[in-house]
Amino acid sequence: MLRVATAGSVDDGKSTLIGRLLHDSKSLMADELGTAADLARLTDGLRAEREQGITIDVAYRHFATPNRRFVLHDCPGHAQYTRNMATGASTADLALVLVDARRGMTEQSRRHLAIAALLAVPSVTVLVNKMDLVDYAEERFDVVAREVLDWSARLGLHGVGFIPVSALHGDNVVERSTAMPWYGGQSLLEHLESVPAANGAADGPARLPVQYVIRADGTRWYAGRLASGTLEIGDELLVLPAGTRTRVRAFEDGGDRAVAPRSIAVALADELDVGRGDLLARPAEAPEPVRALEATVCWLGDEPARPGARYLVKHTTRSVPARLDAIEHRLDVTTLADEPADRLELNEIGRVRLRLGSPLVPDPYEQVRSTGAFIVVDEATNETVGAGMVA
Repeated sequence: MLRVATAGSVDDGKSTLIGRLLHDSKSLMADELGTAADLARLTDGLRAEREQGITIDVAYRHFATPNRRFVLHDCPGHAQYTRNMATGASTADLALVLVDARRGMTEQSRRHLAIAALLAVPSVTVLVNKMDLVDYAEERFDVVAREVLDWSARLGLHGVGFIPVSALHGDNVVERSTAMPWYGGQSLLEHLESVPAANGAADGPARLPVQYVIRADGTRWYAGRLASGTLEIGDELLVLPAGTRTRVRAFEDGGDRAVAPRSIAVALADELDVGRGDLLARPAEAPEPVRALEATVCWLGDEPARPGARYLVKHTTRSVPARLDAIEHRLDVTTLADEPADRLELNEIGRVRLRLGSPLVPDPYEQVRSTGAFIVVDEATNETVGAGMVA
């Protein structure tokens, strides 16, 4: 399965593109075919979205071809809803960023590429849309591609792909376009079917956050989603943050091996005090428990983040109280400059230091996305107000 996030500026055609992709790949239900003339409405499901003609929330849509299953994350383009774009891209294997062939890169295009880079989305492809409005000119496509490549190089994004498309007319969406004979690459659907998935989760260090403890027939099973790596019967494990050692005795399905990203239940060789929020890892590759975090945070709350404020930090299945010690700087995503800051407003990204009330065991985000990420929760309202990535 491939998880695909689409992003871009307002009116660059994200929802229309997804509508066209679903329509032309014959992935629509019978009762949806009547709306195919207004392709954007297929994914803009909120009443406010239909009234205003914009995407506000992330719309998730499942579809499949004979070769692969997909989850499409249609992310908002408006700057006001940048936090929703970050949410949609955080679990994606591929980010599709649309750029209007007439306008080229906009401030929001730059912001979305910057967020994709910060979130370490494994693959990024730029769709130069509305090629029909520039007479399908190769020269215009080249100009936009060079502009994107210059910005991507500053972000440290490498291997960015490009596809010229017309979402409205379907050029290079499912079928290759005859209107652009100068383009010899894949259509969008062909590209989606060939992109690697799963972010190499099975290749990383073993990480099992314990979500639930199940007692059955005198056995304690520790259930959770294997976030990274593999586990086998007999593997030595470290229970974190306590630091006690044990071994894998059995898996609930009777198998000998479990591979990420899979939900499993494990029986251990020893009777230990293990519960929700603990992390199981091999001793040789285990992360160190920490009482402080340095991280990049995308602020999602309406109330700004200020030093001294108290929150809850939720990391995998563990939640601990925390204090925001300092905001080191704010990132200007249009220039990539670090700016002094004494607060982080809604949708702003900054470098922060957090003091934790209890230890956490995170990985650097660039090494393991699932255990290098966390959310910040307002203690009073229980609202998620920040999304963080450990340095």
